[in-house]
Amino acid sequence: MVDVGLWNWEPGERVVSDVSGWADRFEWVEEFCVSPDGERIAAVVNKGDLQFTVCVNGEAWEGDYDRVWHPKYSPDGRLTALATEMAEWTLVVEGEAWEGSYAYAWGTKFSENGQVIACAVQQDGMYGWAVDGKPWETMYEAATDFELSSDGKTTAAAVQTVSFGQADIFTFQKGGYSCAVNGKAWDDNFVNIFHLSISPDGAHVAAEARTSLYDYTIVLDGKPWGKSYPCVWKPVFNPSTGEVTAPVRIAGKWTMANEAGPLWQPFFNCWHAFYSQDGAHLAALVAPEYGRWTIAVDGKPWRSTFSSYVGEASFSSDGELVACLGKDGDVWKIAVQGQIWPGKYDMAWKPVFSPGGAHVAAKVERGGKYTVVVDGNELPGGFDQCWEPAFSPDGRFLLIRAVEGGKYVRRVLPITDFK
Repeated sequence: MVDVGLWNWEPGERVVSDVSGWADRFEWVEEFCVSPDGERIAAVVNKGDLQFTVCVNGEAWEGDYDRVWHPKYSPDGRLTALATEMAEWTLVVEGEAWEGSYAYAWGTKFSENGQVIACAVQQDGMYGWAVDGKPWETMYEAATDFELSSDGKTTAAAVQTVSFGQADIFTFQKGGYSCAVNGKAWDDNFVNIFHLSISPDGAHVAAEARTSLYDYTIVLDGKPWGKSYPCVWKPVFNPSTGEVTAPVRIAGKWTMANEAGPLWQPFFNCWHAFYSQDGAHLAALVAPEYGRWTIAVDGKPWRSTFSSYVGEASFSSDGELVACLGKDGDVWKIAVQGQIWPGKYDMAWKPVFSPGGAHVAAKVERGGKYTVVVDGNELPGGFDQCWEPAFSPDGRFLLIRAVEGGKYVRRVLPITDFK
């Protein structure tokens, strides 16, 4: 995990870069992205004559490409982008391209500490992972649901292992898909494989599997559960015990289950399950009644519900609180432990807990202006652009990264300012 204590937490505001002049220097400037520590702002820029590069704090990378796509900072602050030249794609890290190139590359992912960088690639009609510039030794004619372990040592994807034509329904029903882990496929095939999960230690992989046209189950390291269901959703690992649980459908309703069977009461729907860091609590998005959505923790739903959406949920580090986004009609809201904050927004982003869970912050948008809200209290004014906030290790300060008046500013504020 990246040590945010190494970031600059001195209170105050600093203009990092005047971005107002970028549009005059380049043919066009694409969407900005900002480093986690707030020290750098970047964007893909076009220099004319189909020459693309990346501009960082006003300085362009030396290399030019036919196209640059998906700029993204790693957790440790390195800037990456996908780039193509002469119809070959590669990943560029801090202006340096990987040695290998591919017919296509997409979906950049990072290890938790940012030291490992990977992306999905296709070459000669075959698909797989490339990790730090090295592709899987075995590639497949189709691959989806790419996952990277938190330590970066394990890659996995749902892959096609049997060739068949588009109308060959008989071969399809026999099963032609499996899961490949670090390039090696499981021994058994399935009708379909979806939504993989890798255990926190990177040693195990679980997935949704379709064992016939009508039966679904969870597969762990290639071994299916003993029970089948009309449908299942993405499995999750308990970070403490390693047990696998997943939402499953039974008699027209949904619940959480492990290999032995159901764990919770049934709901109209139940999905996007997640554990607290210590594995003591299990939560999921549920519909306790038709058309109403909320969070259930250890099988107990919140009383507050939403009509359109619930998501972007997470536990506090101590596992005692859950925060999420909710939507009623077109109005976005933020809820913590079932209590809905008073603010109503045109858009909101995933809430962030302070270390220990004493405070919650989120980026929000209303009327085309962006700001940050902490514990239900909004920062006065607004920004032209804003990124998700971050707490200092002691939870006393908040890092705000924003563009206002053509300038990208890095601001560190005491939590006491949000009252």
